[in-house]
Amino acid sequence: MKSTGLVRKVDTLGRIVLPKELRDVFKIREKDPLEIFTEEDKIILKKFETNMACHITGEVNAENKTFCDGKIVLSPKGIDILFNELKD
Repeated sequence: MKSTGLVRKVDTLGRIVLPKELRDVFKIREKDPLEIFTEEDKIILKKFETNMACHITGEVNAENKTFCDGKIVLSPKGIDILFNELKD
């Protein structure tokens, strides 16, 4: 695990503020859902990706990419299909 050197206090409602630098790096915007995991004595936050199915092929895999701020999901095969359609 990599230390960021950033420390934040928990407020009376149990909230913490994620520093802007981290939000920018992980492309987390206001109202984005985060998943919460625990591992031994750690709390892990991960941006929640609701549906990573390719909009063209329907495939779900780790190689899928998001475009247009996460509004479009394409698999490598979907990218090829779209590229060929646009080329023609």
